[in-house]
Amino acid sequence: MTSSPSPTEVTILGSTGSIGTQALEVLARFPGRFTVAALAAGSNLDLLAEQAVATRAPVVAAAAGATEDLAAAIRAKGGADYAPEIVIGPTAATEVAGRPTGVVLNGITGSIGLRPTLAALQAGTTLALANKESLIVGGPLVKALAGPDQIVPVDSEHSAIAQSLRGGRSEEVRRLVVTASGGPFRGRSRSELAEVTPEQALAHPNYAMGRVITTNSATLVNKGLEVIEAHLLFDIPFERIDTVVHPQQWIHSMVEFHDGSTIAQMGPPRMLVPIALGLTWPERLPDIDEPCDWSVAQSWDFFPLDDEAFPAVRLARQVGEAGGTYPAVYNAANEIAVDAFHDRAIGFLDIVDTVAAVVDAHDPAAHDAHSVDGVLAADAWARTEAARRLGVSELSARDETIE
Repeated sequence: MTSSPSPTEVTILGSTGSIGTQALEVLARFPGRFTVAALAAGSNLDLLAEQAVATRAPVVAAAAGATEDLAAAIRAKGGADYAPEIVIGPTAATEVAGRPTGVVLNGITGSIGLRPTLAALQAGTTLALANKESLIVGGPLVKALAGPDQIVPVDSEHSAIAQSLRGGRSEEVRRLVVTASGGPFRGRSRSELAEVTPEQALAHPNYAMGRVITTNSATLVNKGLEVIEAHLLFDIPFERIDTVVHPQQWIHSMVEFHDGSTIAQMGPPRMLVPIALGLTWPERLPDIDEPCDWSVAQSWDFFPLDDEAFPAVRLARQVGEAGGTYPAVYNAANEIAVDAFHDRAIGFLDIVDTVAAVVDAHDPAAHDAHSVDGVLAADAWARTEAARRLGVSELSARDETIE
Protein backbone atom coordinates (compact mmCIF):
# COMPACT_ATOMS: atom_id res chain seq x y z
CA MET A 1 0.00 0.00 0.00
CA THR A 2 1.27 3.47 -0.92
CA SER A 3 0.96 5.99 1.88
CA SER A 4 -0.37 9.47 1.13
CA PRO A 5 2.24 12.26 1.08
CA SER A 6 2.38 14.52 4.10
CA PRO A 7 0.42 17.77 3.72
CA THR A 8 2.41 20.82 2.66
CA GLU A 9 2.72 23.31 5.49
CA VAL A 10 1.98 26.88 4.36
CA THR A 11 2.71 30.16 6.12
CA ILE A 12 0.63 33.07 4.84
CA LEU A 13 1.91 36.62 5.33
CA GLY A 14 -0.77 39.23 4.79
CA SER A 15 -3.53 36.71 5.44
CA THR A 16 -6.34 39.27 5.73
CA GLY A 17 -5.52 40.99 2.45
CA SER A 18 -6.64 40.12 -1.07
CA ILE A 19 -3.89 37.57 -1.78
CA GLY A 20 -4.10 36.02 1.68
CA THR A 21 -7.85 35.53 1.69
CA GLN A 22 -7.80 33.96 -1.78
CA ALA A 23 -4.94 31.68 -0.75
CA LEU A 24 -7.00 30.45 2.19
CA GLU A 25 -9.86 29.72 -0.23
CA VAL A 26 -7.49 27.53 -2.27
CA LEU A 27 -6.18 25.72 0.81
CA ALA A 28 -9.72 25.06 2.05
CA ARG A 29 -10.52 23.18 -1.15
CA PHE A 30 -7.67 20.72 -0.54
CA PRO A 31 -7.75 19.92 3.20
CA GLY A 32 -5.62 16.81 2.87
CA ARG A 33 -3.05 18.52 0.68
CA PHE A 34 -2.21 21.54 2.84
CA THR A 35 -2.05 22.64 6.45
CA VAL A 36 -1.61 26.20 7.66
CA ALA A 37 1.61 26.56 9.66
CA ALA A 38 1.20 30.26 10.50
CA LEU A 39 -0.89 33.31 9.68
CA ALA A 40 0.45 36.86 9.82
CA ALA A 41 -1.57 40.04 9.38
CA GLY A 42 -1.49 43.70 10.32
CA SER A 43 -4.12 45.11 12.63
CA ASN A 44 -7.32 43.41 11.45
CA LEU A 45 -7.49 41.18 14.50
CA ASP A 46 -11.14 40.30 13.99
CA LEU A 47 -10.63 38.70 10.57
CA LEU A 48 -7.28 37.22 11.61
CA ALA A 49 -8.96 35.52 14.57
CA GLU A 50 -11.69 34.15 12.31
CA GLN A 51 -9.04 32.76 9.93
CA ALA A 52 -7.08 31.29 12.82
CA VAL A 53 -10.07 29.42 14.21
CA ALA A 54 -11.02 28.14 10.74
CA THR A 55 -7.52 26.82 9.98
CA ARG A 56 -6.36 25.94 13.51
CA ALA A 57 -3.03 27.52 12.66
CA PRO A 58 -0.50 26.74 15.41
CA VAL A 59 1.06 30.22 15.11
CA VAL A 60 -0.83 33.50 14.62
CA ALA A 61 1.02 36.81 14.23
CA ALA A 62 -0.04 40.46 14.02
CA ALA A 63 2.00 43.59 13.41
CA ALA A 64 -0.16 45.68 15.73
CA GLY A 65 -2.40 45.10 18.71
CA ALA A 66 -2.00 43.22 21.96
CA THR A 67 -1.62 39.53 22.67
CA GLU A 68 -4.60 39.49 25.00
CA ASP A 69 -6.80 41.26 22.43
CA LEU A 70 -6.00 38.70 19.73
CA ALA A 71 -6.48 35.83 22.18
CA ALA A 72 -9.86 37.27 23.17
CA ALA A 73 -10.86 37.67 19.53
CA ILE A 74 -9.96 34.02 18.88
CA ARG A 75 -12.13 32.90 21.80
CA ALA A 76 -14.98 35.10 20.55
CA LYS A 77 -14.78 33.44 17.13
CA GLY A 78 -15.35 30.02 18.63
CA GLY A 79 -11.83 29.08 19.54
CA ALA A 80 -12.36 28.36 23.25
CA ASP A 81 -10.56 25.02 22.87
CA TYR A 82 -7.82 26.41 20.63
CA ALA A 83 -4.79 28.30 21.95
CA PRO A 84 -2.21 29.05 19.24
CA GLU A 85 1.13 30.69 19.83
CA ILE A 86 0.62 34.42 19.34
CA VAL A 87 3.38 36.69 18.03
CA ILE A 88 2.79 40.44 18.16
CA GLY A 89 4.87 43.37 16.94
CA PRO A 90 6.42 44.98 13.86
CA THR A 91 8.82 42.06 13.37
CA ALA A 92 6.13 39.37 13.77
CA ALA A 93 5.89 38.57 10.05
CA THR A 94 9.65 38.29 9.76
CA GLU A 95 9.80 35.97 12.75
CA VAL A 96 7.21 33.53 11.43
CA ALA A 97 8.60 33.71 7.87
CA GLY A 98 11.92 32.40 9.14
CA ARG A 99 10.45 29.32 10.80
CA PRO A 100 10.66 25.93 9.05
CA THR A 101 7.70 25.27 6.77
CA GLY A 102 6.95 24.04 3.27
CA VAL A 103 5.94 27.30 1.57
CA VAL A 104 5.86 30.92 2.67
CA LEU A 105 3.34 32.99 0.71
CA ASN A 106 4.35 36.63 1.04
CA GLY A 107 1.20 38.63 0.31
CA ILE A 108 2.30 41.76 2.16
CA THR A 109 2.00 45.09 0.33
CA GLY A 110 4.97 47.46 0.33
CA SER A 111 8.66 47.47 1.18
CA ILE A 112 7.96 46.14 4.68
CA GLY A 113 7.81 42.76 2.95
CA LEU A 114 11.59 42.79 2.43
CA ARG A 115 12.70 41.38 5.78
CA PRO A 116 10.11 38.54 5.71
CA THR A 117 11.22 37.68 2.17
CA LEU A 118 14.84 37.48 3.26
CA ALA A 119 13.93 35.45 6.34
CA ALA A 120 12.07 32.85 4.26
CA LEU A 121 14.91 32.59 1.75
CA GLN A 122 17.51 32.28 4.49
CA ALA A 123 15.50 29.44 6.02
CA GLY A 124 15.62 27.62 2.68
CA THR A 125 11.84 27.72 2.28
CA THR A 126 10.03 27.93 -1.04
CA LEU A 127 8.86 31.53 -1.35
CA ALA A 128 5.61 32.19 -3.20
CA LEU A 129 6.19 35.87 -3.84
CA ALA A 130 3.28 38.26 -4.29
CA ASN A 131 5.15 41.09 -2.55
CA LYS A 132 6.94 42.46 -5.61
CA GLU A 133 8.28 45.41 -3.64
CA SER A 134 10.66 43.25 -1.61
CA LEU A 135 12.34 42.01 -4.78
CA ILE A 136 12.42 45.45 -6.35
CA VAL A 137 13.70 47.23 -3.24
CA GLY A 138 16.19 44.55 -2.23
CA GLY A 139 17.05 43.05 -5.61
CA PRO A 140 20.75 42.28 -5.00
CA LEU A 141 20.03 40.99 -1.49
CA VAL A 142 17.15 38.76 -2.56
CA LYS A 143 18.97 37.35 -5.57
CA ALA A 144 22.07 36.60 -3.51
CA LEU A 145 20.05 34.55 -1.01
CA ALA A 146 17.65 32.79 -3.37
CA GLY A 147 18.50 29.28 -4.48
CA PRO A 148 17.49 27.84 -7.87
CA ASP A 149 13.69 27.82 -8.22
CA GLN A 150 13.28 28.93 -4.60
CA ILE A 151 11.16 31.94 -5.61
CA VAL A 152 7.86 31.21 -7.32
CA PRO A 153 6.20 34.39 -8.67
CA VAL A 154 2.58 34.96 -7.71
CA ASP A 155 1.94 38.19 -9.62
CA SER A 156 -0.29 37.06 -12.48
CA GLU A 157 2.05 38.53 -15.12
CA HIS A 158 5.15 36.81 -13.79
CA SER A 159 3.34 33.57 -13.14
CA ALA A 160 2.24 33.72 -16.80
CA ILE A 161 5.82 34.27 -17.94
CA ALA A 162 7.07 31.41 -15.77
CA GLN A 163 4.41 29.12 -17.22
CA SER A 164 5.16 30.21 -20.80
CA LEU A 165 8.91 29.79 -20.34
CA ARG A 166 8.32 26.07 -19.90
CA GLY A 167 7.63 26.00 -23.64
CA GLY A 168 11.26 26.56 -24.59
CA ARG A 169 14.85 26.86 -23.39
CA SER A 170 16.14 30.08 -21.86
CA GLU A 171 18.57 30.64 -24.74
CA GLU A 172 15.61 30.54 -27.15
CA VAL A 173 13.81 33.51 -25.54
CA ARG A 174 13.76 36.64 -27.66
CA ARG A 175 11.68 38.85 -25.37
CA LEU A 176 9.10 38.95 -22.60
CA VAL A 177 5.82 40.77 -23.16
CA VAL A 178 4.14 42.01 -19.98
CA THR A 179 0.47 42.86 -20.41
CA ALA A 180 -1.30 45.78 -18.73
CA SER A 181 -4.98 46.54 -18.44
CA GLY A 182 -4.26 50.23 -18.92
CA GLY A 183 -6.15 50.94 -15.71
CA PRO A 184 -9.31 53.05 -15.47
CA PHE A 185 -7.82 55.89 -17.54
CA ARG A 186 -6.68 54.04 -20.62
CA GLY A 187 -6.92 56.27 -23.69
CA ARG A 188 -6.83 59.56 -21.81
CA SER A 189 -4.22 62.19 -22.64
CA ARG A 190 -1.97 63.69 -19.99
CA SER A 191 -4.06 66.85 -19.86
CA GLU A 192 -7.21 64.80 -19.32
CA LEU A 193 -5.63 63.16 -16.27
CA ALA A 194 -5.10 66.42 -14.40
CA GLU A 195 -8.49 66.40 -12.66
CA VAL A 196 -8.66 62.70 -11.79
CA THR A 197 -10.02 62.06 -8.28
CA PRO A 198 -8.96 59.39 -5.77
CA GLU A 199 -12.33 57.70 -6.17
CA GLN A 200 -11.86 57.43 -9.93
CA ALA A 201 -8.33 56.09 -9.49
CA LEU A 202 -9.64 53.26 -7.29
CA ALA A 203 -12.15 52.08 -9.92
CA HIS A 204 -9.98 49.39 -11.52
CA PRO A 205 -11.76 47.72 -14.46
CA ASN A 206 -10.75 44.13 -13.65
CA TYR A 207 -9.34 43.59 -10.16
CA ALA A 208 -10.38 44.39 -6.59
CA MET A 209 -7.15 45.29 -4.78
CA GLY A 210 -5.83 47.46 -1.97
CA ARG A 211 -5.51 51.23 -2.23
CA VAL A 212 -1.81 51.41 -3.08
CA ILE A 213 -1.82 48.68 -5.72
CA THR A 214 -5.03 49.96 -7.31
CA THR A 215 -3.65 53.50 -7.53
CA ASN A 216 -0.39 52.12 -8.92
CA SER A 217 -2.42 50.39 -11.61
CA ALA A 218 -4.05 53.71 -12.48
CA THR A 219 -0.70 55.52 -12.81
CA LEU A 220 0.95 52.39 -14.31
CA VAL A 221 3.59 52.54 -11.58
CA ASN A 222 2.55 48.96 -10.87
CA LYS A 223 3.47 47.98 -14.44
CA GLY A 224 6.80 49.76 -14.03
CA LEU A 225 7.47 47.73 -10.90
CA GLU A 226 6.51 44.57 -12.78
CA VAL A 227 9.01 45.31 -15.56
CA ILE A 228 11.77 45.59 -12.95
CA GLU A 229 10.50 42.41 -11.29
CA ALA A 230 10.52 40.54 -14.60
CA HIS A 231 14.13 41.56 -15.17
CA LEU A 232 15.17 40.36 -11.73
CA LEU A 233 13.18 37.11 -11.80
CA PHE A 234 14.08 35.93 -15.28
CA ASP A 235 17.46 37.61 -15.94
CA ILE A 236 16.24 39.18 -19.18
CA PRO A 237 17.70 42.62 -20.03
CA PHE A 238 15.32 45.56 -20.03
CA GLU A 239 15.60 46.11 -23.78
CA ARG A 240 14.04 42.67 -24.23
CA ILE A 241 11.07 43.28 -21.92
CA ASP A 242 8.10 44.96 -23.59
CA THR A 243 4.71 46.05 -22.32
CA VAL A 244 1.41 46.01 -24.18
CA VAL A 245 -2.01 47.27 -23.08
CA HIS A 246 -4.60 44.48 -23.12
CA PRO A 247 -7.78 45.81 -21.45
CA GLN A 248 -9.54 42.46 -21.07
CA GLN A 249 -6.54 40.98 -19.19
CA TRP A 250 -7.32 37.41 -20.25
CA ILE A 251 -3.78 37.11 -21.55
CA HIS A 252 -1.66 37.61 -18.47
CA SER A 253 1.69 37.89 -20.27
CA MET A 254 3.65 36.28 -23.09
CA VAL A 255 7.07 34.96 -24.08
CA GLU A 256 8.36 35.40 -27.62
CA PHE A 257 10.94 32.88 -28.82
CA HIS A 258 13.67 33.38 -31.39
CA ASP A 259 11.89 31.28 -34.02
CA GLY A 260 9.09 33.84 -34.12
CA SER A 261 6.57 31.93 -32.04
CA THR A 262 4.88 33.45 -28.98
CA ILE A 263 3.48 31.48 -26.07
CA ALA A 264 0.82 33.23 -23.99
CA GLN A 265 -0.82 32.17 -20.75
CA MET A 266 -4.50 33.02 -20.62
CA GLY A 267 -7.31 32.74 -18.15
CA PRO A 268 -9.85 34.87 -16.27
CA PRO A 269 -8.54 38.15 -14.82
CA ARG A 270 -8.31 36.67 -11.35
CA MET A 271 -5.50 35.58 -9.05
CA LEU A 272 -6.56 32.05 -8.07
CA VAL A 273 -4.38 30.18 -10.57
CA PRO A 274 -1.17 32.16 -9.83
CA ILE A 275 -1.76 31.70 -6.09
CA ALA A 276 -2.36 27.96 -6.44
CA LEU A 277 0.73 27.55 -8.60
CA GLY A 278 2.73 29.48 -6.03
CA LEU A 279 1.83 26.80 -3.51
CA THR A 280 2.49 23.75 -5.72
CA TRP A 281 4.85 24.82 -8.52
CA PRO A 282 5.21 23.30 -11.05
CA GLU A 283 2.21 21.06 -10.33
CA ARG A 284 -1.29 22.26 -11.22
CA LEU A 285 -4.22 21.67 -8.89
CA PRO A 286 -7.53 20.71 -10.52
CA ASP A 287 -10.46 23.08 -11.06
CA ILE A 288 -8.89 26.17 -9.55
CA ASP A 289 -10.67 28.56 -11.92
CA GLU A 290 -12.92 28.56 -14.99
CA PRO A 291 -11.12 28.25 -18.34
CA CYS A 292 -11.79 30.42 -21.38
CA ASP A 293 -15.15 29.68 -22.97
CA TRP A 294 -14.36 29.34 -26.67
CA SER A 295 -18.02 28.75 -27.55
CA VAL A 296 -18.77 32.42 -26.89
CA ALA A 297 -17.84 35.11 -29.44
CA GLN A 298 -15.38 37.56 -27.92
CA SER A 299 -12.75 40.09 -28.92
CA TRP A 300 -9.45 40.86 -27.23
CA ASP A 301 -7.71 44.17 -27.84
CA PHE A 302 -4.07 45.22 -27.73
CA PHE A 303 -2.70 48.77 -27.73
CA PRO A 304 0.77 50.30 -27.40
CA LEU A 305 1.55 51.95 -24.08
CA ASP A 306 1.22 55.75 -24.10
CA ASP A 307 4.48 56.84 -22.47
CA GLU A 308 3.54 60.53 -22.61
CA ALA A 309 0.35 60.16 -20.60
CA PHE A 310 1.78 57.37 -18.41
CA PRO A 311 5.55 57.89 -18.00
CA ALA A 312 5.85 55.57 -14.99
CA VAL A 313 6.97 52.55 -17.01
CA ARG A 314 9.63 54.48 -18.91
CA LEU A 315 10.92 55.87 -15.62
CA ALA A 316 10.94 52.38 -14.08
CA ARG A 317 13.10 51.11 -16.94
CA GLN A 318 15.61 53.88 -16.29
CA VAL A 319 15.55 53.13 -12.57
CA GLY A 320 15.95 49.40 -13.14
CA GLU A 321 18.85 49.85 -15.52
CA ALA A 322 20.57 52.17 -13.04
CA GLY A 323 20.15 49.49 -10.36
CA GLY A 324 21.58 49.91 -6.88
CA THR A 325 19.13 51.65 -4.55
CA TYR A 326 17.31 53.50 -7.33
CA PRO A 327 14.41 50.99 -7.41
CA ALA A 328 13.99 51.37 -3.64
CA VAL A 329 13.80 55.14 -4.07
CA TYR A 330 11.25 54.83 -6.90
CA ASN A 331 9.02 52.59 -4.80
CA ALA A 332 9.27 54.59 -1.57
CA ALA A 333 8.67 57.99 -3.16
CA ASN A 334 5.62 56.57 -4.91
CA GLU A 335 4.12 55.28 -1.66
CA ILE A 336 4.39 58.76 -0.10
CA ALA A 337 2.92 60.40 -3.19
CA VAL A 338 0.01 57.93 -3.34
CA ASP A 339 -0.88 58.73 0.26
CA ALA A 340 -0.69 62.46 -0.47
CA PHE A 341 -2.99 62.01 -3.47
CA HIS A 342 -5.58 60.16 -1.42
CA ASP A 343 -5.31 62.85 1.25
CA ARG A 344 -6.13 65.30 -1.60
CA ALA A 345 -2.89 67.20 -0.99
CA ILE A 346 -1.69 66.68 -4.59
CA GLY A 347 -3.12 65.87 -8.00
CA PHE A 348 -2.96 62.60 -9.91
CA LEU A 349 -0.17 63.73 -12.25
CA ASP A 350 1.90 64.86 -9.25
CA ILE A 351 2.37 61.23 -8.17
CA VAL A 352 4.75 60.15 -10.93
CA ASP A 353 6.21 63.67 -11.30
CA THR A 354 7.23 63.51 -7.64
CA VAL A 355 8.73 60.05 -8.05
CA ALA A 356 10.79 61.32 -11.01
CA ALA A 357 12.03 64.32 -9.05
CA VAL A 358 13.08 62.21 -6.05
CA VAL A 359 14.80 59.67 -8.30
CA ASP A 360 16.67 62.52 -10.00
CA ALA A 361 17.81 63.87 -6.62
CA HIS A 362 19.03 60.49 -5.36
CA ASP A 363 22.74 59.96 -4.71
CA PRO A 364 23.36 56.22 -5.27
CA ALA A 365 26.71 56.40 -3.51
CA ALA A 366 25.01 57.39 -0.25
CA HIS A 367 23.50 53.94 0.42
CA ASP A 368 24.74 50.37 0.12
CA ALA A 369 22.42 48.30 -2.06
CA HIS A 370 23.98 45.08 -0.73
CA SER A 371 22.93 45.52 2.88
CA VAL A 372 19.47 45.58 4.40
CA ASP A 373 20.29 48.68 6.41
CA GLY A 374 21.57 50.44 3.29
CA VAL A 375 18.49 49.60 1.25
CA LEU A 376 16.13 50.65 4.02
CA ALA A 377 18.12 53.85 4.55
CA ALA A 378 17.60 54.69 0.88
CA ASP A 379 13.92 53.88 1.31
CA ALA A 380 13.71 56.21 4.33
CA TRP A 381 15.57 58.99 2.52
CA ALA A 382 13.19 58.79 -0.42
CA ARG A 383 10.15 58.98 1.84
CA THR A 384 11.52 62.02 3.64
CA GLU A 385 12.51 63.71 0.38
CA ALA A 386 9.14 63.05 -1.25
CA ALA A 387 7.29 64.31 1.82
CA ARG A 388 9.48 67.44 1.90
CA ARG A 389 8.80 68.21 -1.73
CA LEU A 390 5.07 67.70 -1.30
CA GLY A 391 4.81 69.47 2.03
CA VAL A 392 3.15 66.48 3.70
CA SER A 393 3.87 64.18 6.61
CA GLU A 394 5.74 60.99 5.77
CA LEU A 395 4.35 59.16 8.80
CA SER A 396 1.20 57.83 7.19
CA ALA A 397 3.05 56.10 4.38
CA ARG A 398 5.79 54.88 6.64
CA ASP A 399 3.26 53.24 8.91
CA GLU A 400 2.43 50.59 6.35
CA THR A 401 0.27 47.71 7.47
CA ILE A 402 0.45 44.06 6.68
CA GLU A 403 -3.06 43.20 5.54
